[in-house]
Amino acid sequence: MKQITIAVVMLFSVSVFAQTNADLKAHYEAYYKEMQKQGDVQGIINALTHLNILEPSVARKDTLAYLYLSEGKYMQALNTIGVEKNDSDSDMNVEVKALSLKNLNQPKMALEHYEILFKRSPNVYLAYEMADMKIQVDDLAGAKANIEYGLANVKDDMKRAFYETQQPYETSMEAALLCLKGLLTFKEDKNANIDASIKLMNDALAIDPNFNLAKVSRQALESQKAQKAAANKKN
Repeated sequence: MKQITIAVVMLFSVSVFAQTNADLKAHYEAYYKEMQKQGDVQGIINALTHLNILEPSVARKDTLAYLYLSEGKYMQALNTIGVEKNDSDSDMNVEVKALSLKNLNQPKMALEHYEILFKRSPNVYLAYEMADMKIQVDDLAGAKANIEYGLANVKDDMKRAFYETQQPYETSMEAALLCLKGLLTFKEDKNANIDASIKLMNDALAIDPNFNLAKVSRQALESQKAQKAAANKKN
């Protein structure tokens, strides 16, 4: 009789737990929809977090990580999905890892995920970002390959945004790639390539005379050239 009583209590407990779990899931699903209506991103994050605890889902985790990314919470995004390179990850998952690591100033780790994205769907925008990071980590051959791909495939209507000034601006992607090529050329040989680098900056400015980064870069290169010429005169 005692064993029967224990069994009944256990079955009742399981039933109550299942019902409570279902009620909670229904509650957070309704809460999630309401937060979507209100455009409350933090509310959506909270709802997805609870739903993922109640019913774990890879797709839900990917969405949660993407929302953290959109809010600039890069560490939280990575804590949600990890940083490991995995060819089976969804495009969203890989993009979140790539962008989060880039924004956390981890270009070497970010590049691992950018390479996966580029392998799946090569495009000029990815090529630019990869070349920029490869210059930072001294993978100059890799940067050159990405830039050449970009220049071979760029279209006239492609733009890239820049944020080094107080007022963000856009410029032609072709001009952006030529400016990046100029920086790469200079880094390859700072003594021999200064004139070639300046020419590339001029090529970029011929496309967009208001391209601030190209202007600043050209001024810096011309200043170095003048300093070098003055030093040679003294010697």
